[in-house]
Amino acid sequence: MTTTFTDETRERAREIIARYPADRSRSALLPLLHLVQSEEGYVSPAGVEFCAEVLGLNKAQVGAVATFYTMYKRRPTGDYLVSVCTNTMCNVLGGQEVYDTLAEHLGVGHDETTADGKVTLEHAECLAACDYGPVMTVNYDFFDGVDPQTAVGVVEELRAGGRPMPTRGARLCTLKEMSVQLAGFADEREGAVADGGPGEPTLRGLRLAEQHGISVPGYDPNTPIRSKAEADRAAAEAKAKADAEKAKAEADKAAAEAKAQAAKPAPAAEPAPAAPGVAVPVDGAPPVPRDAQQAQAAGAAANPPAGDRKPAGDDAEAQERSLKEAEAQQ
Repeated sequence: MTTTFTDETRERAREIIARYPADRSRSALLPLLHLVQSEEGYVSPAGVEFCAEVLGLNKAQVGAVATFYTMYKRRPTGDYLVSVCTNTMCNVLGGQEVYDTLAEHLGVGHDETTADGKVTLEHAECLAACDYGPVMTVNYDFFDGVDPQTAVGVVEELRAGGRPMPTRGARLCTLKEMSVQLAGFADEREGAVADGGPGEPTLRGLRLAEQHGISVPGYDPNTPIRSKAEADRAAAEAKAKADAEKAKAEADKAAAEAKAQAAKPAPAAEPAPAAPGVAVPVDGAPPVPRDAQQAQAAGAAANPPAGDRKPAGDDAEAQERSLKEAEAQQ
């Protein structure tokens, strides 16, 4: 059954496309895939068709991108995507045991969803949090230093309708809500970005920076983000200024060359032709002996320059023979 996307989704799609220059609208594909996932919970064939339609692409081009990135789910996914790191560091610290315990407790394997549609489990190669291992994420928010018991407690709270607080980051949200944010729209839940906290290693870095007086020079966190129109206007002004400077530099260069040419002395008169049989010395390399000239000519005749012909074996006869053999086998 074909999905009919809501008017809100279509309006948001137009807003996403408007973020990019007219001749670069294809760059909007990644956030658009998150947008359709926010409505359906995964990127369905209808979602692929929708993205292709609004961007003027074919479905194969959209599908190639959707299947490349693991954040785009190609079949229905639970409200909460639970990812357990089983890569080297977390594995040494017990990550595989955490994953195996959850798989047995939930009765699902990798990339499978519980019958109630709440939880999809997956093992992740690396979640880039080795100093907090073993870690798991719920819709990409971190739960650090987990063990089998705490991991089971988290998923049970999720299945009961609760939203446990991540170790780091803002308040937990569903996969659809997360996809809206990944599409480039703010989390509109009241107080959603005020919850949560940083990890201890992050705080340690901030304390060291404060202790040694390290800060980003000239950074004002209250600087407003320019609108697209303002950014385009600033870019046009910068280009006009650069073009003017380039034109001035070229004019200055031409004037300097003309001045230098005018300052050159007049050329010397041509020498009189020499009498027959008299060798006149000239600047540069000495004349090449006649036998060397003959050898060079013979070598050039024996080695014609390369042409634009196709490599050996890629000729019409070989292609025609291959076609006949293929037809004979049918």
